[in-house]
Amino acid sequence: MLHNEFLETDQRPFPLPSNPWLFTQTWDKLLFCHWSLPAELLRAHVPNDVDLDLFNGEAWIAIIPFKVNHMRVHGIPEIPYLNSYLELNLRTYVKYKGTPGIYFLTLDANKWSAVIGAKIGAKLPYRHSLMKMNIKENKVYFQSKRKHPGSSKESFYINYQSDSNLYLPEVESLEYWLFERYCFFTTRGKHLYRGDIHHDRWRVSKAKATIQANSLVPFLPQKYFERQPLLHLSASKQVFAWPIKKIQ
Repeated sequence: MLHNEFLETDQRPFPLPSNPWLFTQTWDKLLFCHWSLPAELLRAHVPNDVDLDLFNGEAWIAIIPFKVNHMRVHGIPEIPYLNSYLELNLRTYVKYKGTPGIYFLTLDANKWSAVIGAKIGAKLPYRHSLMKMNIKENKVYFQSKRKHPGSSKESFYINYQSDSNLYLPEVESLEYWLFERYCFFTTRGKHLYRGDIHHDRWRVSKAKATIQANSLVPFLPQKYFERQPLLHLSASKQVFAWPIKKIQ
């Protein structure tokens, strides 16, 4: 079966992988919270093998809460309990030999099955957190507090909602540069790995939010996160992912 998402590929900066996708999932109530900051602050937290990707000379970092639904492996029906969980990503933007992608500084999930599966299968730095997501009158209330030792202060509490109609970001815009990313890079030991994904173009709305707590980034100066972030909301996005591969 050809999914509609594969009818829209012109936005990709590189072709789709030639092998079949491994799994699919839907990202629901996804909020992009973006802050700009000097590149030199992030350089020490990104592998030496990749370059920071900058927009007009600035680096960007994002905190992204959402709910994963309809998670399933290619050719296998959804498995109850394993098909849904809450997630919180902390990411920045990088290039490897000119290829634009994402580097995850940390990822959190509220189910151990997601944490262990992603650590083993995708070699990503997932952590287990206590999380809640409630929706009341079109407003999303999200809370995350990490569970690993020494993390009692690493939390993120926010409520958010849409603040505009849906739109397609213009191709040369900052929003397009931030959103349309189709691979990520990660390390395990001395090796660099790449994971590929696909989805159709981001159709987003502007958002408004109130951040009650944000201690998710203790390794960067907090003054940068005291500023109002750039906010965008996506109600739902189906995503396809391929097996991770070692590239160095």
